[in-house]
Amino acid sequence: MRRRQRMIRVFNGDPTMEFKLDQAIPILERTPRVLSDLLDELPGDWTVINEGPDTWSPRQIVLHLINGERTDWIPRARIILKQGQSRRFDPFDRIGGFDSTQPLRALLSEFDKVRSESVATLRGWNLKDKDLELTGEHPEFGSVTMRQLLATWVVHDLSHISQITRVMARGYTEAVGPWTQYFRVLQRVAM
Repeated sequence: MRRRQRMIRVFNGDPTMEFKLDQAIPILERTPRVLSDLLDELPGDWTVINEGPDTWSPRQIVLHLINGERTDWIPRARIILKQGQSRRFDPFDRIGGFDSTQPLRALLSEFDKVRSESVATLRGWNLKDKDLELTGEHPEFGSVTMRQLLATWVVHDLSHISQITRVMARGYTEAVGPWTQYFRVLQRVAM
């Protein structure tokens, strides 16, 4: 009983964490493996299911993540690091690449490759605290720091992993019958 009480106290504390690059990189490094372990070699029904109109399937989320590696995270970080030049980010095409017909296995492999390159670039910069405070201009939000961009990259990964598992779980909403009432994931409205 004591052990359970101790765990509850920890989770009742402040739910936020300070951004630390050395703690963020392991999440970024693991995302491709997590997605490969979850999605590779599954029957197609699992990877093309979505939550209705204007929602994404697991396959589309992988395409979105690949597009982000090529056009968002590292390119925007480079803009921030270029002192004295335009710091304005290009708008991000959230559905860029959705027309790809590559097999999912090839997409997962491609994501692993481009993510590895991105993390190697990030590590190679050897960013210091002062670098994390440098700013760029987001087309919607205005001035943002490198720290905010990199923290958002991590949250973006975790959010899409959560989205994939939610979409897949909801595929069995009817199949679980009366147990639906025990699963919040099956009761929430898609965002």
